[in-house]
Amino acid sequence: MKKTLLTALALFCFIAGAMSQINTPQPSPAGSVYSKVGLTDVTIDYFRPKVKGRKIFGEGKDYLQPYGETWRTGANSGSKLTLSTDAVIADTKVPAGEYLIFTVPGKDSWNFMLYSDLSIGGNVSAYDKKNEVLNISVKPTSLSQTVETLTFNIADISEDNTSANIQLSWDDVSIKVPVKVEFDEVVMKDIAANTKVNPSNYIAAANYYYNTDKDLNQALEWVNMYLAEGENSKQFWNVHLKAQILAKLGKKKEAIETAKKSMEAAKAFPQGDFGYIKRNEDLIASLK
Repeated sequence: MKKTLLTALALFCFIAGAMSQINTPQPSPAGSVYSKVGLTDVTIDYFRPKVKGRKIFGEGKDYLQPYGETWRTGANSGSKLTLSTDAVIADTKVPAGEYLIFTVPGKDSWNFMLYSDLSIGGNVSAYDKKNEVLNISVKPTSLSQTVETLTFNIADISEDNTSANIQLSWDDVSIKVPVKVEFDEVVMKDIAANTKVNPSNYIAAANYYYNTDKDLNQALEWVNMYLAEGENSKQFWNVHLKAQILAKLGKKKEAIETAKKSMEAAKAFPQGDFGYIKRNEDLIASLK
C-alpha cells in the first residue's frame, strides 16, 4: 500500500511539473510575413536570430555563417516559403506548395535554394540535392545600417501585381529573389463563369478589361449592360469608368458627355463625391 502511494505521489509530481512550465521569450523568436501577389498567397514563416555583437557573414570559422557553407536561413527549424499557386522564381517554375529555404552566403554571390522535404527542418547535414526544387545565384547588396534581427519581406510588388521580390536582410547584407505570378487565365475563366450567374460582375469584368488593355469594345458592352440595370446609372464612379473606356477607344465626344454625367451625379450625391468631380474634370481636360 505504501509503495502504491509513493508511486502515485511521484506520478502526480511529474504531471504537475510538466504542467507548470515557465514561458520565457525565445532567443530567436518566430516570425511570419505574408502578401498576396496577384492572386497568389506568398507566406514566409521563420525564426529570427539577432546579431548580438557577433560577426555574421564572412570568410572563415570566426564568422557565425562562413561563406560557402549551407545555411538553414534562420534559427531553430529554419525558414519555410508557402505558395498558394504556381509561381516563377528567377525564371524557374515552382509548383504551389511548401518549401524550406536554404542559402549559401558568399562575398559576391549567394545561392538561394528551395527544398521540398520539410521533415529535415533546419538540419543542413540531411540536405539531399534530389529534393532541391530551386537553386539560383543572386547578388548580395551591402547595407549602410545594420539589421539587428533577421528580416524577410515580400517587397517591390509591381504596379500590375505580376511580380515581387523575396527580400532577406540581416547584419549588413540584403538579397532579393524575383518572383513572378500569372493570373490572367484564372480571371478570364472567372469572368466567363460568374457574369452568367451574377450580372453585377459585368462591372468587375469591364474594369479588368480596361486596366489590362483587353477588348475595350467588350468592356464598353459590359459596362453598358451593368449601368442599364435598375438604378446603376446613378453610380457615378462606374459612369466614370465608362467615360474612361470611351476615351481609350478614341471616342472623345462621347467620353466628355459621359464624364459630365458622372460629374453631375457626383455633385448631387449626399455622401460626397469621393474625388470623382476632380477625376472627371481631369479626364475632360485631357480630351480637349
